[in-house]
Amino acid sequence: MRFKDQVDFIRRNMKKNRLRVFMTVLATTMACAFLIVLSSVGFGIQKTITDMTMSQQIVTKISVYGKDDGKAVKKSDLEKFKHAKAVVERTEVHEPVKAKLNNRTNENMSLTLTNMSDELKSNMELDKGRVAKSENEIVVGYDFAKYLWTEKESKDFEKQINENNGNNAELKEPKGYTKDILNQTIELNVSKVDEKTGKTSEKTYDFKVVGITKKPKNDWMEDSSVFISDAFKGEFAKFLDLSKDSESIQKSVSVYADKFDNVEQLTNDLTDAGYNVMSVTTQLQGVNTFFMVFKIGLIFVGCIAVIISAIGIFNTMTMAVTERTQEIGIMKAIGANPSIIRRMFLMESAYIGILGSVIGIIISYGVSYIVNLAVPVILESTGAGAAGELDYTFSYIPLSLVIIATVISAGVAVISGLNPARKATKTNVLTALRREL
Repeated sequence: MRFKDQVDFIRRNMKKNRLRVFMTVLATTMACAFLIVLSSVGFGIQKTITDMTMSQQIVTKISVYGKDDGKAVKKSDLEKFKHAKAVVERTEVHEPVKAKLNNRTNENMSLTLTNMSDELKSNMELDKGRVAKSENEIVVGYDFAKYLWTEKESKDFEKQINENNGNNAELKEPKGYTKDILNQTIELNVSKVDEKTGKTSEKTYDFKVVGITKKPKNDWMEDSSVFISDAFKGEFAKFLDLSKDSESIQKSVSVYADKFDNVEQLTNDLTDAGYNVMSVTTQLQGVNTFFMVFKIGLIFVGCIAVIISAIGIFNTMTMAVTERTQEIGIMKAIGANPSIIRRMFLMESAYIGILGSVIGIIISYGVSYIVNLAVPVILESTGAGAAGELDYTFSYIPLSLVIIATVISAGVAVISGLNPARKATKTNVLTALRREL
């Protein structure tokens, strides 16, 4: 019996009981769709966290926090590692700092001393201008000008805070300095408090803005930093204590890989050498482990629905064997191999499982699309505005999930048809011809 004839035989017999087959396929479709949609929540949450982690920092950056033996971290040692493109040492000043431009002042800023050539190697992205090349040149964050307020704007904003009782959603920040800040001369005022006398002393430095960093990837992130060449450390050291144990500063060292594909290898090499490091790969490792267990749990729950649908397939195939008793007897009487008869019934149950899976996959993508559109609107309408503004993926269906769901649904369908198929091959010819089973 040719394969084409077997397929035609299956299709003809399925058409005889369209309603029963339709209901069985519908049960399989619902089970497969439930499995995919339920599991897609786990994939969606993992994708959201992964995307947020990747967008909040430079993916090639590896932060170095020290060595296991307590020795100082040397830049020259880190530069020797394979795939290390740049090593950046930053010194962040924690004393009160103000930036002034004419009658405007920015007190919402951070001051960082760094090697500009190393920053260039690490691909510091600029929106305008260039990196600083001399001591009295600086690079400012994208939102630095936004926080250059006049005294009146500062008082009006403070008044809003007092009147709104901490409801930040209704606050309207001043527009700040709206002109181009590039090539403007900024006056930096640095203060320090003498721990013995309690007196505050100040010193002012003039810098020219030669570069502006790129806008942060997320709308809710802001950058009001000021980057000064570490060639200016000598001047700062005359006023501030820049020693290693000083509370006025915080030093950090970062290694930048030549490309993202080598971040994991470089991270492992640094760890093996006794360095305490943190990178995107180490952050995502724990996240991926947790979500692997979480997704397996969701798939297991979804499999329960698939198993329930298997009962329907079992009943359908059992009825099919009973109804086709005479046809089975005739096939065996003319010499049909029992394996062919078994194969036809297994193909029929597999057809039901695969057809239900395909329809279930299509429905799942539709449900996933609607969920990703509707949930943010629901969150916003219920007052969770902050959550609604974030770029969440509530349901995500990767190709791997589609393959897993199809294999499970089709596999369970075939297993459900094993016993009826085996029963068909054991049918006695004479009994079958008398329409008795």
